Amino acid sequence: MTALIAVLVFVVVALATFAVASLFDERSAQARLIKDRLATVQKAPEREPDEELALLRDEQLSKIPALDTLLRRSARVSAIQEALLQAGMKFRAGNFLVLCLLCGALAGVAAFIGSRNPAIAWAALVIGSFLPYAFVSYRRQKRFEKIEELFPEAIDTLARAVRAGHAFTTALEMISNEISEPLASEFRKLYEEQKFGMPVRDALMNLTERVPLVDVKFFVTAVMLQRETGGNLAEILDNLSYVIRERFKIQRQVRVHTAQGRLTMALLMAMPPAVVAILLVFSPDFVRPLFYDPIGHALLVVSIVLQTIGYFVIRKIIKIQV
Repeated sequence: MTALIAVLVFVVVALATFAVASLFDERSAQARLIKDRLATVQKAPEREPDEELALLRDEQLSKIPALDTLLRRSARVSAIQEALLQAGMKFRAGNFLVLCLLCGALAGVAAFIGSRNPAIAWAALVIGSFLPYAFVSYRRQKRFEKIEELFPEAIDTLARAVRAGHAFTTALEMISNEISEPLASEFRKLYEEQKFGMPVRDALMNLTERVPLVDVKFFVTAVMLQRETGGNLAEILDNLSYVIRERFKIQRQVRVHTAQGRLTMALLMAMPPAVVAILLVFSPDFVRPLFYDPIGHALLVVSIVLQTIGYFVIRKIIKIQV
């Protein structure tokens, strides 16, 4: 009991110290930011005419300056922040990590209360911690699928605008106003970046980083080559739109041919949990050793590992790149 009280006192004191330090660090960070901006404004006439200027973005990983500095040292945390942006979620990486910890803790506590088994509780803690990231990956994939679906229409709109005599940058603004989300916001960022002084090449490269799709890379490569070597941009965009639509046709044919494999994967993944659930209802004494006997725990771990390996093997077989 004394050790528990000592640990709680240590945690409370540490959190209080961290909060006070973060408050002073935040004030000093704001002062440094104002000082840097004033210095930038004062040095503006000293810049070279052809010096490239970068846009300032709110890329904080956490609103707490000390925690933001700590998180920036990790490349994986930066990758998580990029995944959140690509999923269209207005979450900071620091808040997201806290959410993962909370989900894992809740899942672990619930599993321990239900089973009174520390091994199952630790497994539930790990799985619960990864559930928010799985949701982000799902949202990111769905957003990219929607962008792929709208991208040929955006290219056709851009080609018509260029053919009508509009400049390329003006055509980008037209796309951001006429195309549906989420593609409209990406082209709006592209237009605003070049509007505020960023070279068109760098703005296009930023688009490929925000949306790392093959079709977007084709589009950026075609536009940059046309700007460097010349040519009919409208005709290039028409051909690109045709190629993307043909890829969609081939992908749909592949999905038809791999439908049996995907159905087999779904059945094989769903059958063991379904059988266990049915046995728990109709014959609980028969399946209870899996959850209360050490050998049953080992068998559960082995079965989950084999199920996971089988999932990735079948997915590798049915996933055909086009």
